[in-house]
Amino acid sequence: PILETSGVPWASKTPGKAHSCGHDGHTAMLLGAAQYLAETRNFKGSVAVIFQPAEEGGAGALAMIEDGMMDKFSIKEVYGMHNAPALPVGSFSIRKGGIMAAADTFEITISGRGSHAAQPHLSIDPVLTASHVVIALQSVVSRETDPLKSLVVTVASIHGGQASNVIPAFVTLAGTVRTLLPETRDFAEKRLKEVAEATAIAHGATAKVVYNRGYPVTFNHDNETDFAVGIASKVAGQGKVDANAAPHMGAEDFSYMLEQRPGAFIFLGNGDTANLHNAAYDFNDEAIPYGVSYWVSLAETALAA
Repeated sequence: PILETSGVPWASKTPGKAHSCGHDGHTAMLLGAAQYLAETRNFKGSVAVIFQPAEEGGAGALAMIEDGMMDKFSIKEVYGMHNAPALPVGSFSIRKGGIMAAADTFEITISGRGSHAAQPHLSIDPVLTASHVVIALQSVVSRETDPLKSLVVTVASIHGGQASNVIPAFVTLAGTVRTLLPETRDFAEKRLKEVAEATAIAHGATAKVVYNRGYPVTFNHDNETDFAVGIASKVAGQGKVDANAAPHMGAEDFSYMLEQRPGAFIFLGNGDTANLHNAAYDFNDEAIPYGVSYWVSLAETALAA
């Protein structure tokens, strides 16, 4: 939930409900391409235009797959797009292999013994223990993981206690783990549990870890990525397509579609704007023609009449 501060006339009118990611722009580009393709029919075959719901955490892509979308519409390849702030308008970026990370979540409950804050020796302090857990988890990244194998472990939430003079009985930590390789994902899950539990024991407390696997890695297939690069270069011109972009540690549930069919996910420049999920973000309408042209050219080239 975001309270939008962009100041534009089309800003979210429901306080705290802005998404600030540009899906209105994504929808406009795909609708524009669909209208053009429907009117001209300059291709042979069929094109499925996918307006995916619940991308942010709701796994809408997985729901569509489980509903039989791929077979129902005889989909052979899949392609996706997202706008990218800081990338110049009229340019694209993409890479083969993992372009966006797998995203997992965890919750760690540290249980100790509560006490008056003036008598900490009578407690098993879960606040102190939780603080050590947060620090210890970073050693999994900095001292146990090859720096060339990307891993992010972020503790983003700490809750415990309500009064300044009471040591609580438990503290809850929550956060996310991001990885680009299956083996790194397995390792991170294993070590997060081990480190949290061992650190708690060292302080006389216990730790219960709940680890949930979320979206998989968004993995671009080689041939389809080459094809997408060619289409983007045709639309934007030479020098405007980064075909070996650095991967993003954000996540995308289009990854589920790429597990089912070969395809590629590409980024389209949004220009010098606020970042995604920033309260000041606004989709740059100047990017729309490039997005529409990409989709039209992709369909007409893949299904040349």
